[in-house]
Amino acid sequence: MTEDAMSLSPQDSLVAIMIVVSASDETIRTSELVTIQRIVNHLPVFADYDDDRIATVSRTVFDLLEEEDGLDAIFGLVRETLPEKLFETAYALACDVAAADGTLREPELRLLEEMRYELNIDRLHGAAIERGARARHLTL
Repeated sequence: MTEDAMSLSPQDSLVAIMIVVSASDETIRTSELVTIQRIVNHLPVFADYDDDRIATVSRTVFDLLEEEDGLDAIFGLVRETLPEKLFETAYALACDVAAADGTLREPELRLLEEMRYELNIDRLHGAAIERGARARHLTL
């Protein structure tokens, strides 16, 4: 594990979750990157966050994803660094990024399912979070 990975802040963990979802279908779309940047720029949880860290966190995520158990390592880091009260926030941000391009692909759906399990997101709460993301990203 890299030094950067070992020193993730709670906000870094939220960014990592968003990057993992964006990369899950092996194509990082502009709409997903714009959504991540918008979230970091506007949500109160990122009020004191240095958004230059996004590039560092991205490199850490991509390095970990190249390893055999990289996704497990990322979830482990998130559980270690993110307060449990923000697990639903992490899932909500992941859903927003997944919905940003208007289409949920199978790899994204599988990752979201695994994320619900890894972060112990209640089924009903997960469904409500997913429905909110869907509603926010509908187009005319």
